[in-house]
Amino acid sequence: MSQQQEKRVACVTGSGRKRVGNVIARNLAEAGYAIALHYHSSEEAARVTQEELRGVGVDCEIYKANVAVENEVDQMFDAIHRDFGQLDVLVATAAIWETISLEETTADDLWRNFNVNTLGTFLCARRAGLQMVEQSDGGAIITIGDWAISRPYLDHSAYFVSKGAIPTLTRALAVELASRNPQVRVNCIHPGPVMFPPDASEKEQERMRQSTLTKAADCPKTVAMAVQFLIDNPFVTGTCLPVDGGRSIYAQEIDSKGRAI
Repeated sequence: MSQQQEKRVACVTGSGRKRVGNVIARNLAEAGYAIALHYHSSEEAARVTQEELRGVGVDCEIYKANVAVENEVDQMFDAIHRDFGQLDVLVATAAIWETISLEETTADDLWRNFNVNTLGTFLCARRAGLQMVEQSDGGAIITIGDWAISRPYLDHSAYFVSKGAIPTLTRALAVELASRNPQVRVNCIHPGPVMFPPDASEKEQERMRQSTLTKAADCPKTVAMAVQFLIDNPFVTGTCLPVDGGRSIYAQEIDSKGRAI
């Protein structure tokens, strides 16, 4: 255990599949962290990542949990503590994103988005944070919002309601946890078009690039870089950092259906 405790440990929720969370986990592994990979349904992909990281000498374990179920979250963090003895970083990327028109959005849709995106983030961040307050050097928690909560687009109302709570959640936990241990910090990242959807056409990909001031997209490494900044800077807490290439301030032309073009 003493050898394990010499290495800093990071848990990244939603990091099983090769999406943004997976990129963040790999970046933290390169920075020397032991990695707790979380998945819900993507066990095969998580095991592939685990094997790849272990193949280059990274201490990596995988954990299954539904982040919206409190006892599963508690069991996961109990297992992480048992395996590693500490937790220095949590990055809560687990989320769902669904396209549903307003007319078709049901109460169940809203609850499903809230349970995963809001409640799941809260349960993981609270449990990790309460563990971190017991550590002399505290820890860093990074939540994931969305650039578009202040400029929502069509057909994602349930998603935006759930993600819109993340900044308040971040600030509330920053205050709560710092009151128990000033070395525990909580921050949020608002990503822009940092990774193309798997089914995005060439036209859609180009539209995403043109939607930013930097004329770039599909750059998940930029989120990993922002995570590293928020971990390393001890004087930043309770803030929300856009990582969106200027997307949130760039006024585009709007088509007849209200979509950015």
